Parts: sequence; structure tokens; C-alpha cells
Amino acid sequence: MADIIVEVSPERALEIIEKISLFIVKKKMAAPAIMTIESLRPLNRIGSQLLYFLAPFAELIFKPKEYQEFAALLENDDYIKILLKRLDELDVEYFKDERKQARLFRKQKWNKIKRFFSFKK
Repeated sequence: MADIIVEVSPERALEIIEKISLFIVKKKMAAPAIMTIESLRPLNRIGSQLLYFLAPFAELIFKPKEYQEFAALLENDDYIKILLKRLDELDVEYFKDERKQARLFRKQKWNKIKRFFSFKK
């Protein structure tokens, strides 16, 4: 078994955050991820330790070094703030046009409803 990584360089942490954020946003899971991370934020150190505990099993699926770096990253509250901010930024950036179309569709639908119920005097 490889040595357990206990620290991640700031450059590597940002690289991991970017990779995780892109994966989550492309799966359209940014909102649930942000809510989950925010709600479990006070427990980030416990979660990190749980990831270390599960490492022997998780490393069968994930790359051991990246998994350990992610676990180490979760210990730092500043990195969690950066992750949340990046998730939000990417979500807005990736789905700006889609949201604009949905807003336009809702507006058109609302206008049809208003026209249907409006009475001419």
C-alpha cells in the first residue's frame, strides 16, 4: 500500500477542485452537490477521515494518489470554499443559454395564460 498523503500543494488542490467541479457540473449535479457540501461543511474533517478509512476499498476503483489528495483537500475549509465557488461559477457558465431559453419559454407560457384570462372591455 502507498503512503498516505496528508498535504496537498495549493496548485494541485486547485487542479483537483477544477477537475471535480467540471465532472459535477457536466452531470448537472451542481445544485445538489453545493447543498450537500454546505450542509456537511461542519463535518469536513470527519468526512476526510472517513475517506482515509475507506481508502483500501475506494482505491480499487479510483486512482490511489488522487483519492488520497481529495481526502486531504477536504480537511482544509478554504479549499471547500473554493470548491463551492467554482461549482457555482461553472454551473452558471455552462448552462447560461439553457436557463435563458427556459426563462423565455416560461415567459411565453405565462403571456398565453394572461391572454386567455384577460377580458376585453
